[in-house]
Amino acid sequence: MINLRKYGQAPFNVAVIHGGPGAPGEMAPVARELSPHFGVLEPIQTAASLEGQLQELYAVLDRNGDLPLTLIGWSWGAWLSFIFSAHYPLMVKKLIIVGSGPFEEKYATNIMKTRLSRLTEKERAEVQSIMRTFNDPSIKDKNSLFHRFGKLLTKADTYDPLTLDTDVLETQFDIHQSVWKEAVEFRKNGELLRLGEKIQCPVVAIHGNHDPHPHEGVKIPLSLILREFRFILLRNCGHHPWLERDARSRFYDILRKELHFNKYTKEQ
Repeated sequence: MINLRKYGQAPFNVAVIHGGPGAPGEMAPVARELSPHFGVLEPIQTAASLEGQLQELYAVLDRNGDLPLTLIGWSWGAWLSFIFSAHYPLMVKKLIIVGSGPFEEKYATNIMKTRLSRLTEKERAEVQSIMRTFNDPSIKDKNSLFHRFGKLLTKADTYDPLTLDTDVLETQFDIHQSVWKEAVEFRKNGELLRLGEKIQCPVVAIHGNHDPHPHEGVKIPLSLILREFRFILLRNCGHHPWLERDARSRFYDILRKELHFNKYTKEQ
């Protein structure tokens, strides 16, 4: 799989970081929407470890980006962008995190319960069956199951979607399992949040009020640890703001405003 797609024209000083892990491509609609006015990089994460994804992202941005960049990280990509900004502060001008998972374990306990409550009885049974299959070592190829699992969760995660097509290029269960296991432990032991002390750039969090990932788990911890932090809650919006009928326009207005402000201040 290619590990980078480019949109628009140079300078390429914006990068969208996809979620998953192991589900690349979902940020393509955002990159396309921004590309008439900004050069946008879409790195595709292929490494099967947290450190591997971090180094892969560094290599792609260092080789192809006009530094420093604005990172727009969604879902898992929000965490990866957060970690990257702490490790390489001189490479990041602004960090925008969208639909991030909570930064403390105590806020994560009811995420799956919320998702299941939004599905039909048949869909709930299918999700639970797939989760059991994930733990069955006799089934080697779980990518198709992971794809179906993602489709069901997307339905649960959205409020009033224009579409449920998420532009995923390929689902990679093994990458998801190995990276997510590390990431969860990173949150549990507090290391994820503590990295916020090393972030030097402004951070903006955008979150839907219907996102099953509780916004308090982003707003409260980050407001206590980051030097410069703003939180924006979108009404009638789930986990994918760009898919939402009511929130899509406001979401893009916010992004364009944040990016134009960066461009303006750089020119001054």
